[in-house]
Amino acid sequence: MRINRFFAVPAVVLATQFSWAQVKVDSKENLNPIVKSFVDEVNSNSQLEGMAYELLDGIGPRLVGTPEMLAANEWSAEKLRSWGIEANLQQFGTWKGWQRGTTHVDMVFPRVKSLSATQLAWSPATKKAIEAEVVVLPKVASKAEFDKWLPSVKGKIVLMAHYQKIGRSDEQIKEFATPELYEKLKSEKDQAAKDFTAYVKNIGYDNNSLPEALEKAGAAGIAISNWTGIMGANRIFGAKTSKIPMIDIDLEDYGMLYRMAEKGAQPKIKIDAQSKVLPDAKSFNTIGMIKGKEKPEEYVILSAHLDSWDGAQGATDNGTGTLTMLETMRILKKYYPNNKRTIILGLWGSEEQGLNGSRGFVADNPQIIKGVQAAFNQDNGTGRVINISGQGFVKAYDYIGKWLDGVPKAVRSHIKTDFPGMPGGGGSDHASFVAAGVPGFSLSSLNWGYFGYTWHTTKDTYDKIVFDEVKNNVILTAALAYMASEDPEFTNRERRVMPKDEKGNTVQWPEAKEPKRSSKDYK
Repeated sequence: MRINRFFAVPAVVLATQFSWAQVKVDSKENLNPIVKSFVDEVNSNSQLEGMAYELLDGIGPRLVGTPEMLAANEWSAEKLRSWGIEANLQQFGTWKGWQRGTTHVDMVFPRVKSLSATQLAWSPATKKAIEAEVVVLPKVASKAEFDKWLPSVKGKIVLMAHYQKIGRSDEQIKEFATPELYEKLKSEKDQAAKDFTAYVKNIGYDNNSLPEALEKAGAAGIAISNWTGIMGANRIFGAKTSKIPMIDIDLEDYGMLYRMAEKGAQPKIKIDAQSKVLPDAKSFNTIGMIKGKEKPEEYVILSAHLDSWDGAQGATDNGTGTLTMLETMRILKKYYPNNKRTIILGLWGSEEQGLNGSRGFVADNPQIIKGVQAAFNQDNGTGRVINISGQGFVKAYDYIGKWLDGVPKAVRSHIKTDFPGMPGGGGSDHASFVAAGVPGFSLSSLNWGYFGYTWHTTKDTYDKIVFDEVKNNVILTAALAYMASEDPEFTNRERRVMPKDEKGNTVQWPEAKEPKRSSKDYK
């Protein structure tokens, strides 16, 4: 796939379309000239918006196993090569092949209304549009009662998710309700969630086995509504069916259908969900490398996952981390030609299914892992970095503190540190390195509504990126990479004494885990 496939944008056009707020450096600050050149480049010649357009609008979401994921691998490798950086795709496994198509969902009875809905990842398609009555789960208290009801779903579309009585966020309710009303509504909402969890447990199923049981009983389709608690935002994950479509319906339309079905109106909807099952696809990491001139067998790793869930564009999870690390590599190549240590960029695949790409890299490259000076990972949204933990390494303060001193004050002034901190056991790709005893650090960002509004949601789109904040993170990452590469000492890997948990047992350092190298190992 060639670069024109990726909506390449002429630099002249970008220069006329976008304006930037600059990261200002105090003229009295004694900044290293190379770091100052990083700042000047970001302020005058940033490539972030152009790359974001190519990746997010041109390629789109990057679900593992899809042609779009492979396109993103190839795009990122081509981008690195265009800057004179060695790049290749390193395979770590295979995944079931799939490609999203169009989804149309309409209520056709008792009245006509187009519904806002999204097919779940890897969901089976409808060969032709299916039209069926919508039913809700029965009000029963045992598996025996539920299993007795199951045959009645044959030929019907089952609403499987919890019904949300009120579709306003907690923050909005707190702002406008009286204190008494707020407590009442919050209590009702919390209790309803607990009751639904208890219900699913009482009927003897879970989120994986219940869709399988409904499918086996002959349901025509399954609908859920994975609402985040923020108006308009639903999370999209993977389907749990193998033959029938599984869709997510926005809170408002889902609630309407639920009330109609519960009150005996027998609503019918039509689902036309198109997708393609493809042959198993190879899963890759994109690896870029600028070889060290003095200590080529010691490494500074820049880390971000390239894959995403595909309810939207994967802009802040993790387009922003990907863009940060690509732009950092471009700038390091341009202004730091005599890098002492080798600088590696890892854009990981299948992070969303369990850190599989980075775990694969750690497992497959023991010689590199032995020589890692530090790994810097960015993966939690568009905001400026405000926190760095020592991840449980006793001497982390000595080197992170020293490296931060080389970062412009305007960038580092809002960063809080926590030393030695606790080792990350999951959550993002730095944990793959920490588990292997490698100093891997999460560059943790300011929230900007990440978890409620954009994390894995249908709203994680280009317009949610605050590029001035990402610029800030590029300067930080480039400066940290430079300082880590230049440091005359190799980082100390001594681990902290781990605390005891509430039961008096010593908390264990996270164990290095094998990646899931096949979708057959994923549920």
